[in-house]
Amino acid sequence: MTLLFGRRETSDAWVDAPRAWRLKSRRTHRHVQRLVVHLDNGPKNSGRRTQFLKRMVQFAEWSRLEVRLVYYPPYHSKHNPVERCWSALERKWNGVLPSNLSAVLGCAQRMTWKGRHPNERCFAGEYPNGVRVGAKGMKTYEARLASSATLPGYEITIKPVKIELQEN
Repeated sequence: MTLLFGRRETSDAWVDAPRAWRLKSRRTHRHVQRLVVHLDNGPKNSGRRTQFLKRMVQFAEWSRLEVRLVYYPPYHSKHNPVERCWSALERKWNGVLPSNLSAVLGCAQRMTWKGRHPNERCFAGEYPNGVRVGAKGMKTYEARLASSATLPGYEITIKPVKIELQEN
């Protein structure tokens, strides 16, 4: 389990997290062809957030993975393992004011979830708020998003474009 922290939560930071995972695990998880990402429909990772969707399409292309974004319904945090892990972290910083990154990392190093200590990492760099993709620019990315017929709005699939090899 890896916990990733940064100065600001943005759509770009949300996409840099699976990218960091892929860079780290590319050799050991070569067989992986699909990444299923469970999300809570927060404002930075919503299935309607243009910057997030654009970056996820770019991630699918870069990683050559099929990406499935699966959203939990509102008010179902008890079923969301990320929320349960987050509550374990919050219990560790009970009474500690998480006012800076080193305080948060210190609490993260002491926590356990399912009997394991996490690896914690920090994202360097700036993540500006309010980055948006215009309707015209979003057209090419929207064509790559396949919403589930049975769970529209709760599941989106992004497939990388297959590159055909030409024989000489």
